[in-house]
Amino acid sequence: QDLSLPNGTPVDTSSPASSSSLLNRLQLDDDLDGETRDLFVTVDDPKKHVCTMETYITYRVTTKTTRAEFDLPEYSVRRRYQDFDWLRNKLEESQPTHLIPPLPEKFVVKGVVDRFSEEFVETRRKALDKFLKRITDHPVLSFNEHFNVFLTAKDLNAYKKQGMALLSKMGESVKYVTGGYKLRSRPLEFAAIGEYLDTFSLKLGTIDRIAQRIIKEQLEYLVELREYGPVYSTWGGLEVELSEPLEGASACIGNCCTALEELSEDMTEDFLPVLREYILYSESMKNVLKKRDQVQAEYEAKLEAVALKKEDRPKVPTDVEKCQDRVECFNADLKADMERWQNNKRQDFRQLLMGMADKNIQYYEKCLTAWESIIPLLQDKPETK
Repeated sequence: QDLSLPNGTPVDTSSPASSSSLLNRLQLDDDLDGETRDLFVTVDDPKKHVCTMETYITYRVTTKTTRAEFDLPEYSVRRRYQDFDWLRNKLEESQPTHLIPPLPEKFVVKGVVDRFSEEFVETRRKALDKFLKRITDHPVLSFNEHFNVFLTAKDLNAYKKQGMALLSKMGESVKYVTGGYKLRSRPLEFAAIGEYLDTFSLKLGTIDRIAQRIIKEQLEYLVELREYGPVYSTWGGLEVELSEPLEGASACIGNCCTALEELSEDMTEDFLPVLREYILYSESMKNVLKKRDQVQAEYEAKLEAVALKKEDRPKVPTDVEKCQDRVECFNADLKADMERWQNNKRQDFRQLLMGMADKNIQYYEKCLTAWESIIPLLQDKPETK
């Protein structure tokens, strides 16, 4: 059977190193040495396509690599959102023991009505770029053949059709029973992970709702400010002696409007997307945890079935041993990915909160400068007798 991609790139069917041996490679340092990386992926250049049946956006995905499984050192392909969704689904199918990074919601970013607006498209581009970078940085997912296809195949739709039969056998090897077994109790370390994820997603959801309310109030305040400033200009036109300080007040309010608008945009485009990504991330981790629980429940049920059999020479069946291997694999992969996720989270939220602090400081500094600028106009004005 010819295991090659549509563009001629051979498919590497070998598996990467075992998950347990990758534990030490999952540390993510704050200052990652770029020279040690061998795969770089970026998402940029969104383009709108208007067809008879539909209108959609595509993004340019550029890959630079020195890995042997790639025929060329650089690739450039165009992908739409549904292609990213296909990739994620394939990663979930073929790597069930690993945490797959989340995609942004398909249609809605709250507060944005037009999904073809420049703001929406740019927000999505950033999220898709981060999605691929997280896969690229993963020591197992980055070697997945579906990821290779996504980065290199010129005609991904053709591969989707022909690749279904080709990869069905692999899918069979990672299918786990989805019902019929019930886990007695999670091991303490995984119970702690589950409790943490529940609390974490709850807290982030609260922050997200409050942040949206703050942005809504900021935009309402902005509307009022924009009506407030011109009143001083109109007043200044009626009283010549007061025209200069009144015009100064109007300009000052205009500067405050600009500063507030920038602050609201930063909150909408930079702060909220990170919160939503990590809410989705926690849900993805919960799903992996549930899969792990199911495999453990299956293993426990098989052990009970063996124990109930009265045989002269009891022997653990091969399928029970395989099930035990799956449990151990799940445990190792989930713990490694959880550690990696925690490292990423610490870095992302440190950067997010520091950025938010800087943006707020800049906003108040701009407002202070604006108001200080009209003080000389008021002090130098001679008193009218």
